[in-house]
Amino acid sequence: MEKEKIIQKTAQFVREHLEGESTGHDWWHTYRVWKMALRIANEEKDVDLFVVQLAALLHDIADWKFHGGDESIGVKLAREWLEKLEVDEKTINHVCEIIKEVSFKGAGVKSKPRTKEGMIVQDADRLDALGAIGIARCFATGAKLNQEIYNPEIKPKFHKTFEEYKNSKTTSINHFYEKLLLLKDLMNTETARRIAEGRHKFMEEFIDRFFREWNGED
Repeated sequence: MEKEKIIQKTAQFVREHLEGESTGHDWWHTYRVWKMALRIANEEKDVDLFVVQLAALLHDIADWKFHGGDESIGVKLAREWLEKLEVDEKTINHVCEIIKEVSFKGAGVKSKPRTKEGMIVQDADRLDALGAIGIARCFATGAKLNQEIYNPEIKPKFHKTFEEYKNSKTTSINHFYEKLLLLKDLMNTETARRIAEGRHKFMEEFIDRFFREWNGED
């Protein structure tokens, strides 16, 4: 099967699988990551665009947060799908490696992908966690996970392991400190670092405004 047809079929598969999902890990998140990954790849050059697109499309096919903490299910579903399309084993292994590496696993956990393609997909995914869309997704996910918006008695934590990160009780506002505000300095590519600057600044302004209102100042 031609590569372009495989990409089109994969996009349709992911859309049918994720459409209507309400936490911001939906088809439109995937679509934005796909297009951003292509933008970064085209600026960075010397990249396997087939691998980048497949990994971007399949990176959130089954997020561990909504599958009992199971990190393997997304890789399993992606592999089954790509094998069904008779994609070559080398490409499947690369795509599955990226899916396994892409997620944020805690402030104290190193999770830099091995390949340039993986770095690009990770950057694209992390850019979608920043800025206005990142804020909207944060609160949508927090509601799904039954987290409070903010509770001053629950302090942000620096998670040293993925297990600690997965199992920690937190709030949506704490998530800014535990993940979102850290992402700017974790970007792999120059393109993503440039884009992240403005989105990061917007989030800082939001947090400043939130606490001014929380304290009855405005």
